[in-house]
Parts: sequence; structure tokens; C-alpha cells
Amino acid sequence: MTNTFRSHIVSNGRKLFSLSVIALLVSGCAVTSQPISKVQSEQRVQQDLAQMFINQEPVTAPITLHDAMARALKYNLEARLKVMEEALAQRQLDLSHFDMLPKMALAAGYSGRSNLSASSSLSVETGQQSLEPSTSLDSDRDVADLTMVWNVLDFGVSYVTAQQKSDQRWIAQERKRKVIHTIIQDVRSAYWRAAAAERLLSKIDSLIDRVNEARATSQRMTAQQVGDPIEALSYQRALLDALRQLEEQRRALSLAKTELATLMNLPLGSTYTLAVPDDTNLPVPQLNVDFNKLEEVALVSRPELREQDYQVRISAAETRKSLLRMLPGLEIDAGGHYDSNSFLVNQSWADVGVKVTWNLFNLLSGPAARDAAKANEVVAKMQRQAMSLAIMAQLYVARANYNEALRQYKTSTELSGLDTQIADQLRNRYKANSIGELQLIQGELNALNAHLRQDLAYAELRNAYGQVFATVGLDPLPKMLKSDKVADISQALDQTEADWQQGKMEPLQSF
Repeated sequence: MTNTFRSHIVSNGRKLFSLSVIALLVSGCAVTSQPISKVQSEQRVQQDLAQMFINQEPVTAPITLHDAMARALKYNLEARLKVMEEALAQRQLDLSHFDMLPKMALAAGYSGRSNLSASSSLSVETGQQSLEPSTSLDSDRDVADLTMVWNVLDFGVSYVTAQQKSDQRWIAQERKRKVIHTIIQDVRSAYWRAAAAERLLSKIDSLIDRVNEARATSQRMTAQQVGDPIEALSYQRALLDALRQLEEQRRALSLAKTELATLMNLPLGSTYTLAVPDDTNLPVPQLNVDFNKLEEVALVSRPELREQDYQVRISAAETRKSLLRMLPGLEIDAGGHYDSNSFLVNQSWADVGVKVTWNLFNLLSGPAARDAAKANEVVAKMQRQAMSLAIMAQLYVARANYNEALRQYKTSTELSGLDTQIADQLRNRYKANSIGELQLIQGELNALNAHLRQDLAYAELRNAYGQVFATVGLDPLPKMLKSDKVADISQALDQTEADWQQGKMEPLQSF
């Protein structure tokens, strides 16, 4: 083969390789995706709707407060998301354990070529060929390797990282506790407003019908030119103003049950009833617990403070990692090998080696990294102290809100009783034809407004009462439950609240 022919082949090979690279780049740039079709979106909607409400216990009886809480804790999508995040953190912790193991690689394959791998030698003194072309390698051969490498420094860093992953798993659990406290409070607030709606909506609708009838009668009399037109129009205006007030009350109350259904993850539009006592037999929650004990438990149990505790540990571990990276690494490798090359005397063999590696640049950056980690640790501690002060302030505010809500509820109850008595007197006078229908409607509207304010004040009282224990960070559920059925969760919640009423508190009972 002449040099010219060999050069021509090399030149053509280079051109072919260049064209192949260009073709790959052009085809890569031309890659595009198709927009999501309407059919795919509709399928996604159907799948999501089916998964959102799957395997839920049906509502077969009026829902109590603790039933609503149990359903929210079991089926609320946000609560389920936090459970999945906690499970993900556990899986990441399990995965981090494998980083501490030695690196092991297995390779096996076949190697072949179109001609022999031969070579000759050239004398460095004379420049003449000193050995005729020869080979020590088969054209076709099988190879296999199993190697293991273990770096002691990497093991130390991976061990500290696994500790950090473990703390992150506990942080995920604390965040789940925080979500549970928030859901419980949201359900408590929505439930009592929904209870007020269930008690008062029928009365509001009845009074709206009466107002509309009175308006229709007055309008007929005005059309027939009976009586003074100014008095008739003023009467109609007063009725219309009463109707506006009733419609505003109805709108505010009608959304409460929808909000509660959303928290319980019931399909929107579901019909359900609430098991609530009548407005004359509402239990008033009492805060029978020493406030100093509340302060102590809050500083131990609040999820945010416990999360900060773990963040401090994670920062301290980061400091240890920065120190470890400054040390030299001891690397141990061992392996077994096989080569079917017939020229080898030993076609299979094992080897072992030990070496020390040291990244000298880590000696330069190590002190700065250590100082940064130390500063981060100090910041985490300061954040925890600032949060402790904020939680103490929240506890004092929660207690003040409870005391104020209790006073407002007592005042609203007295006003409701007075307006009810006034409405009864007006009703008797209307029957005796001593007053007009407008006065009776106005008196009944005042009584209805007083009942509404009483119910809303009671809802605020129950919310303020629950906020005290949520601020403390007490868990509403024990560590062990009979089962995950709604009835058993509801029973556990009822027992926990009964214990709180008696001043019994067990911090961190879910750990």
C-alpha cells in the first residue's frame, strides 16, 4: 500500500467522521415535543378525580367535631402529601447508607480486531529495525474484571452525610406535625361556623320568604293607590334593607359547609349533616392548666423549635465534614481479572493495592470552609433562640385571645337572650294588632342577628381555645391507635381533648 493511497484513505475517513458529527448535531437540534392534547388533559382530569376521593369511608351519620378532624387527618390531601414527604426522607436516608460501602465494579466483554496487533522495535542508536514484527495478543479474546475500591476518607464523609439525612428525616416528621396542628385548627374553626349555618340557614330562609311576601303585599297596595304613597315606599325600602341584611348573612354562612367539606376531602357538592348541640346547650371550654407548665411544654414540643434543633445538628455535622476533607485519604483497591489471551501465562489473576491521596488545595480552603460552617451553626442557634421568644409571645397572645373570646361569648349570649325576649313580646303584640308587620320583622331580624353573633362568638371561642394548645405544640393523637378507621381516630381525638380540659398534658406523645 503506497503512502498516497494510505493518505487518501485517512483523508476520506476524517471527512466521513466530520459529516457524521454534523449530522448528529443537526438531528439533536431538530428534536421537539408535541403539545399535550385535549384527550390527554381529559384523561389526566379523570385519573386525578378518581384518586382524590378513592377508598374513603362513606358518611353514614351526622358528623361530630372529632369525626370531621379524623376525616381531615386521614383524607386531607395536604396531610397525605406530608406523609409522603416523610416517607421520601426515610427512603433517602436508606439510600445514603449505601454511600458508606466500598465501590465495586463488574465488567465483562469481548474484544476483536480485523488483523493482528503486531509491532516491531527500532534501535535508538542506529535507527534500524532491531526486531521483526511480532504479537503477544490474540485478535479475538474475552475479558472480565471485578474490582473494589474503598476510600476511608469518603467513608467518613458519607457517614456524617448519613447522619444529616437522618436529621432531615426527623425534620420532615416535625413538618408533618405542624401540618396536623394547622389542619386541626382549620377544621375546628370551619366546623363551628358550619354548625351555625346549619342551625340558622332555615330560619334565615323562612324570614326571607316572609319579607318577600310583605313586599309583594305592599307593592300591590301601592299599585291600587291604597294609603299614603310615601309611607308605602318607606315601608318597602325598610323591607328591602332587611332583605339585604338577610342575604348577606346567608352568603357568609352558606360557604362554611363547603370549606369544611374541602378540609375533610369530601367531593364538593356532597350533602352531609353535623351533629351539634342546640344553641342553648353549647359546652363552654375551660382552660384548666397552669400557664407556667404551658410555657415549659411549648419550648419542648413546638415543631418549629424541634426543627431548629435538628438544623443545629446538621450545621455541626457540616463543620465536621469540612474538617474531614482536610485530611489525607487512604484508598484500598482489590480485584479479580480474566483475559482469554492465549499468549498469557496466567489468564486469571487477582491484585491488591493501597495508596494515600491528599488534595492539598483542601488545606487552603479547609479553614475558610470550617469558619463558614461554624458561622452557620451559630446562626442556627440564634434563629432557635429568636423563635423561642416568638413562641412565648404567641402563647401569651393565644391566652389573651381566649380570655377575650370568652368575655365576648358571654356578652353575645346575654344580648341574644334579650333580643329573643323582645321578639317574643313583639310577636304577641302583632297578634293583638297593636304593631305592624314591619316592626315584627325588624324585631325577628335583630333576634336572628343576635343568634348569629352568638354562634360566631362561640366559634371564635372554640378556635381560641384550640389555638392555645396548638401554640403549645401538643399532639392531638397518641402514638398508637387502635386502627386507622375514622371512628377510632375520632375517639382518640375526643379522649385527648378531654385530657386537655382536665389539665393533663403529655408533650411529644407521638414520638
